[in-house]
Amino acid sequence: MCLLLACVNKKKHTAPKQKQIVANIKQLDEVITESITERLSALKDNDGELEDSLQSFRASAIQDFYGADKPSSQWSKNGITNPAADSMLYMIQHAEDVGLLPAQYHEPALTAAWEQITNDATAKKDAALWAKVDVLMTDAFMKMASDLRYGVAPRDSITLKKDSAFTDEQLITQLRQALNEKNVANILHSLEPTHEGYIALKEGIQSFKAKYENYHWDTLPLNYTDTLGFRQLVINRLVQSGHLDTTGRELDSALLKTGVKAFQKEFNIYADGVAGKRTVMAMNRSMHDWIMQAAVNLDRWRKLPDTLPSRYIMVNLPGYNLKVVDSGEVVLESRVIVGTPRTRTPLLNSYMTNFMMFPYWRVPYSIVFKEMLPAIKKNVGYLAAKNLEVIDRDGNAVDPYTIDWSKLGKGHFPYVLRQMDGIDNSLGIMKFNFRNKYSVYLHDTNNRGLFKNSMRAMSHGCVRVQQWDSLAQYLVRADSLRHVGDSVRVWLAREEKKQVDLPKHIPIYLRYFTAEGQNGNLVFYDDIYGEDKILRKRMKL
Repeated sequence: MCLLLACVNKKKHTAPKQKQIVANIKQLDEVITESITERLSALKDNDGELEDSLQSFRASAIQDFYGADKPSSQWSKNGITNPAADSMLYMIQHAEDVGLLPAQYHEPALTAAWEQITNDATAKKDAALWAKVDVLMTDAFMKMASDLRYGVAPRDSITLKKDSAFTDEQLITQLRQALNEKNVANILHSLEPTHEGYIALKEGIQSFKAKYENYHWDTLPLNYTDTLGFRQLVINRLVQSGHLDTTGRELDSALLKTGVKAFQKEFNIYADGVAGKRTVMAMNRSMHDWIMQAAVNLDRWRKLPDTLPSRYIMVNLPGYNLKVVDSGEVVLESRVIVGTPRTRTPLLNSYMTNFMMFPYWRVPYSIVFKEMLPAIKKNVGYLAAKNLEVIDRDGNAVDPYTIDWSKLGKGHFPYVLRQMDGIDNSLGIMKFNFRNKYSVYLHDTNNRGLFKNSMRAMSHGCVRVQQWDSLAQYLVRADSLRHVGDSVRVWLAREEKKQVDLPKHIPIYLRYFTAEGQNGNLVFYDDIYGEDKILRKRMKL
């Protein structure tokens, strides 16, 4: 057993030579070949672990790329780097610009080696150093190609891309093309999504970095009292990030409020001018942390297909926003209300099949048992106050006063609670249906004042739409063969209970984007369901 463990331990610590200085530069490529051979052997012996202790992306593809017979240097020749190597190193060092971490592509090891080769004449003759750079760059290209195409995070239940990974042959073909064309950046960028939202997000990252990369700011205490001392710290912090200019101005409450509002507006926080806990926590975040929030959302875009349908509905839950896109143009936009963190609106892909006017609301049993039944047991009049009727198994309305409510509960409840149609209905006067296993839908609401709130995660899971009437008009216009333009208005005026079937089902996507690019800038949204935290762990951001 001891001998076996010793052998295994030895195997996992197989290491190639770290220095091989040649006397004549003409011998360099020959010795590099020997050194690459060593490294490929070590890669196999160490279960795919590379010299900087990072796991290789696809060890089998690296082995096949170099081949078994005298693997030659691919990124340099006779001590002169291929122009593709400069392009690859630039992509690695600027990986943040595309929402990736440079360290995951061997940046520390490659940058250090590059500096040695550039500045040290002896290092330039080190075949082992050149071989190390060669293998690390090959691995970095393959990993970055995959990450830009498919994303860093694994596929999930709503990923729409049909394929999920490159084959070894595809990776090798792309790398050979990049080396032949001597421009890695073009090949890698060609693998990225071309959606406008993705491009806008990348532009936002660039402008955000350009604005803040030379700024440094202090951290504010989270446990504080609103004292003169704390206010001074906030003013200093706002000056440090360029949100406040105190030159020639008196440091008073009005000035502080101005600076806090400027910060809140930029970071999409309700601009009340008060440095409360949420605002202070945002002020304490680093530029890198904000960029990583944008990076998570670039990864979400990579899970979408290369092209989206000509018409579709996109609901961004953290952004509390719905967009209807037709032929690449946003033809309708609306505020929405989504589920609370305890009753989340699910992420899903579906298609809208119909909408209903003056619908009944069949109360989900989760709401019946958690909220309504306790209130009904206290006072049966609760049902009339909420415009609810009790329906039995045969579909008949039952007098609630003839029911012994004390005997009902989760184990026994042979009824359905249904809210009658009309403006008092929780669904409002319009309901939009799409197929899904969660029994959620879009709908109007009888509490339309809630759309004024900046924080709108307050439903039981369905999505309430402020511009429900405009959405219905759009859907009817799309079916002009059966409906005239003012059909919806006529039906509403008549208070007509009606279901309108859509002959062409419209795709609908419920998605989770906590950062967007708008007018060249980044716009951030709260991580209302904690999805960013989970994804950042998976992406190691």
